[in-house]
Amino acid sequence: MNSRKMEPWLKISCLLCVFGFIREIRPSEPYITEYLVGEWRNVTQEQVNREVYPVGTYSYLAQLVIVFLVTDFLRYKPLIIIMGIAGVIIWSMLLWTTSLLALQILEVFYGTYMAAEVAYFTYIYAKVDKKHYPQVTSHTRAAMFCGKLVASVVAQTVLNLGLMNYKDLNYITLATQICATVWAFGLPKVKTSIYFHRKPSLSVSIASNSHQHQGSKTVSETSVNNTLSQPAQLPPLQLLWSHFKNAYTNVKVVQWSIWYAVGVCGYFQVISYIQVLWISIEEQPETVWNGAVDAILTLLAAIFALIAGFIHGARLNSRMSLLALAVLSIMEGGAVLLSCWTTNIFWSYTGYVIFGALYGFTITVSGAEVARYLEEESYGLVFGINTMVALLLQSILTFVVVSETGFGLSVVGQYTVYSFYFITIGVVYFLSVVIEYFINRPKTM
Repeated sequence: MNSRKMEPWLKISCLLCVFGFIREIRPSEPYITEYLVGEWRNVTQEQVNREVYPVGTYSYLAQLVIVFLVTDFLRYKPLIIIMGIAGVIIWSMLLWTTSLLALQILEVFYGTYMAAEVAYFTYIYAKVDKKHYPQVTSHTRAAMFCGKLVASVVAQTVLNLGLMNYKDLNYITLATQICATVWAFGLPKVKTSIYFHRKPSLSVSIASNSHQHQGSKTVSETSVNNTLSQPAQLPPLQLLWSHFKNAYTNVKVVQWSIWYAVGVCGYFQVISYIQVLWISIEEQPETVWNGAVDAILTLLAAIFALIAGFIHGARLNSRMSLLALAVLSIMEGGAVLLSCWTTNIFWSYTGYVIFGALYGFTITVSGAEVARYLEEESYGLVFGINTMVALLLQSILTFVVVSETGFGLSVVGQYTVYSFYFITIGVVYFLSVVIEYFINRPKTM
């Protein structure tokens, strides 16, 4: 009978997967720009591009710093609930406000919504045994892919059948965010966390008891030996600093973390403004295929991520992985270039899908390479810091390229910059691999 009972880690995995799946069912997102510049709101495409979307980028960065610091202290679950509530607020404001200011305030909540996602991904590290990290991580990622795929298919289907318009899609999204929030309340509480609420250390208690009840030198030496033989419990900030130092003094972690951060930065920037680009290419198409494009991209990204996981499982050496990602990054830049230098919307769709599929591969490999050189408990810390670096880079890129204070480029100009951003990354890493090879090549007499 006991053998048929679901294991605790699998139960938690299922609960997390349901939350992630429901949260990702946001059919309004593939058409959010069409909705904002449509008949329902009083804003222009230029305002959306320069005055609305950048607020979300800056807000995400500012709030991630705060959320990252308090997530462990609050033990994850409250932040997951806050994420759900922020989603409810966002889509309520999308439905029942019309001003530019309301949109900018909404983007602040969108920053909360995205920043709190770190609690969802780090929850498993405190609630699940370390040996199950890979399984639960893959389960939750797969659930999110499935939710996004369902959302894209539903959006395209109901629009093509004339059952809903762009505004109506927001009602579905609002409903899913309410459901996800309710589900979040049912997640098991976390009693211990990685830094601020750790389990008592056996070594510390042994040392303490020995000094309290015995005064002999022999017993004191025994307690010290026990303390040294088992990991002592460090204060939270000292432990956090220890994990940070151990990670970022490793050259391989730094090398792959830089790749991870610049890759995420570029990806966020490409997906944030792609709908604005498509509207500039074809302002009034007979049918807008954004949902179908998102569905294909999500499916291919999931497949490429699985392929990347399989290849990484074969333990390719780090140099070969880096060389492959350098070439693929150049290809990503080419795909973005295809998206923005064409006047045919379907070629632009094709470039975007290719870009997303390649990104699914490269980010999986880079994430796995970072994790390969980490202590298991520092996963959340390192990936959180890498994401913050990515958002800092994205904020700088947004300010320089999009903002009128910067160059204020046209949307085609922006995407030309993003394409050469990826090409430059690929060239730099390709040259670094070649240089490293010749420096470390065995010298023959």
